[in-house]
Amino acid sequence: MAKTIYLIAGEASGDFLGAGLIKALKKLSPDAKIIGIGGPLMTAEGLSSLFPMHELSLMGLTEILPHAFHILKRIRQTVDDIIQKKPDVVVTIDSPGFCLRVAKKIRKQTKISIVHYVAPTVWAWREGRAKKLAAKVDHLLTLFPFEPPYFEKYNLPTTFVGHPLTEQIFKIDPTFRGRYKIPENATLLSVLPGSRMGEINKLLPIFIEAAERLSEKIDNLHLVFPTLPHLAPVLSGFLKTTIIPYTLVTTSSDKYAAFFASNAALAASGTVSLELAFTNLPMVIAYKVSFLTYFIVKRLVKIKNACLINILLEKTVVDEKLQNDCTPEQLTAALEKILNRRGKEMKPHLLEATKRLYPLTSDSPSTLAAKVILGYCV
Repeated sequence: MAKTIYLIAGEASGDFLGAGLIKALKKLSPDAKIIGIGGPLMTAEGLSSLFPMHELSLMGLTEILPHAFHILKRIRQTVDDIIQKKPDVVVTIDSPGFCLRVAKKIRKQTKISIVHYVAPTVWAWREGRAKKLAAKVDHLLTLFPFEPPYFEKYNLPTTFVGHPLTEQIFKIDPTFRGRYKIPENATLLSVLPGSRMGEINKLLPIFIEAAERLSEKIDNLHLVFPTLPHLAPVLSGFLKTTIIPYTLVTTSSDKYAAFFASNAALAASGTVSLELAFTNLPMVIAYKVSFLTYFIVKRLVKIKNACLINILLEKTVVDEKLQNDCTPEQLTAALEKILNRRGKEMKPHLLEATKRLYPLTSDSPSTLAAKVILGYCV
């Protein structure tokens, strides 16, 4: 009998992980039926999503509250769908606010095995979540090598599979500037304000003002915005009044081509910092949430850094401008530094960070994850 695997992703980074996982599952078990919730990358691999994934891509405590009723409705819909379809295993990918609520309900109502992919950041805040996770899922797959001990002490089987970015082939595209009519002598800045609407609304106006200030100090500044297709019109709306030349790109291949062609990047904190590191692009990382979210989180966070590069290296290599420091003035000053000597000094550290993301076996991360998941299909 064909195996049925139910995948749930709630945001762009989970969609990326899910797409790689679908490929690996199909290779290892060609007859497996893969269903669930995902975004455009998972859809491209054949998944028919129960509902549009972007409905779940919310940030911060106060940003989620206005959508709470709708999210609860989607949780009930997802649980009902799982109970009806009776998959062999449910795989929840990141997005703990949604995924682990679904897992909790499934655990109470069925005996279906649950594998969670991407560890909650208990090493950063609320370590007690590790114990709660152990009661909700059967296995945890982690992206970072330092994570398993936090969960294994609660008898949760945990496997470090490595980061799927290590599966990517990052190649320079010498045609990128020519294709988009970007002058060869332009200073190209990749700008990445996030993939959630809350992030874009908070960060993009600040990023644009920082870029405009930078253009007064740097000749021939050109901006490139790697984004998702459905977000391109949103970014265009914010950019209507800027006088700086800019380019929008919406494919994964052009995103990495833009990184290689750029001189520096200004990005929201998140997985994108690892993508930038794999292309060895010096960066400034920024983030800002509502005052209430910040007030609550600040009292819970127990680590110094937010940028994954700095966390992996256990030292501050990448400049972080968070909350009150996330201002046009501070971002401009930080970008000036990396466009000069600091950027060159940062590059070997970025390379070192990427080396720590590879799995400990010859299998790729997606293959390792798929093998664990298929082990729960009986």
